[in-house]
Amino acid sequence: MQVRRKYFFPAIGLVAVCLIAAFIVSGHVRANAPQDVSGKAVPRAAVANVKRGDIANTISIAGEFLPYQEVELHAKVPGYIRKISVDIGDHVRAGQVLAVLEVPELAAQVQGADAGIRHSQDEVSRSEKEVARDQAFHSAVHANAKRLKEASDARPGLVAQQELDDANSKDLAAEAQVEAAKSALSAARQQLDVAKASQLQVSAMSDYSRIVAPFDGVVTWRYADTGALVQAGTSAANSQPVVKVAQVNVLRLRVPVPESLAASVREGQTANIRVQATGERFTGSVTRFTDALDRATRTEQVEIDVPNRNSHLSPGMYADVVLQVQKHSDALLVPIQALTKSDNGSSVLVVGNDNRVAVRDVVTGLEGANSAEVISGLHEGDRVIVANLGSYQNGELVDPRQSSFTLANAKEEER
Repeated sequence: MQVRRKYFFPAIGLVAVCLIAAFIVSGHVRANAPQDVSGKAVPRAAVANVKRGDIANTISIAGEFLPYQEVELHAKVPGYIRKISVDIGDHVRAGQVLAVLEVPELAAQVQGADAGIRHSQDEVSRSEKEVARDQAFHSAVHANAKRLKEASDARPGLVAQQELDDANSKDLAAEAQVEAAKSALSAARQQLDVAKASQLQVSAMSDYSRIVAPFDGVVTWRYADTGALVQAGTSAANSQPVVKVAQVNVLRLRVPVPESLAASVREGQTANIRVQATGERFTGSVTRFTDALDRATRTEQVEIDVPNRNSHLSPGMYADVVLQVQKHSDALLVPIQALTKSDNGSSVLVVGNDNRVAVRDVVTGLEGANSAEVISGLHEGDRVIVANLGSYQNGELVDPRQSSFTLANAKEEER
């Protein structure tokens, strides 16, 4: 019992000292707190300065990565696959042979076309020799008829008229024979052209027995194996492709923009992209858009070209896209919390140099997540209340305290 009394009175003294110190501090605070003319404490108000900055009207939409180009390669001629040299995941170059078809009847047609060319060439050669022979015969006959006529003219009656008539007839017949030979030569040459055209057609069809890559890309699917019979893609409705090739060094990020904002989309607009699968973030820009709405979804398809040199992105991945459809630079900005909206418009509570509250109507423009653009009603540097707007009256004296709102908030919503 004596031990307890020993510590009881010092404890009472310590408590008394603490109470006296708290009373002194409280009185000091009350003495330094702002007061109105009646001595009543002035309420505090969180304010922010109207500042200039950039603001954008953004939308966040999920988009899908698609190959820049993708095609299913069919055979143009029916045949058996003699060799297929690629599989899924293989990277190919433009012009690379991916598969070779075995088409026996096509090989026979090529041989027949080659033989037709050789036959036509022989016919042209024979016709050329006939023309040369007939021209030589005509020259001899014509010279003989000319000599007889000259002798008859020099000594009338020396050459019988019948002999002159026979010589002229042979001359005309030989000349006609030359013209006929020339016509036959022309026909033979035309036939050679036809044979060459036929041979080119068959050779072109033969080239179709080799399936080649149309561009640099990657094989995304293989539909057939060695020995499989494939139908011509131009004749069979149910023809099966051989392989599918996609260009993936550049991807299309396709984004459906709602009808209400479709008219605001322009080429070159900034887009902030976050890949859902990898968490990667980067910036792109609108490359193209359809400039027409999909009637089923009432959206406009917008595309952003995304380089994919190291193939770290794959077609089919999804990405969150924040698209800046409108942007104003050097605009007057206020915190979105400072606005009071009604049917009559928008207003803010401004704290003047005398620390009194004034209700001021404003006209707003673009609005972001944290800030709003003020077109009229405020000036740069004005102080506006940003919290507990219903607690203040017009003309009320307040104790303004700077809030944490800065232009960094406005810039953050653009990223």
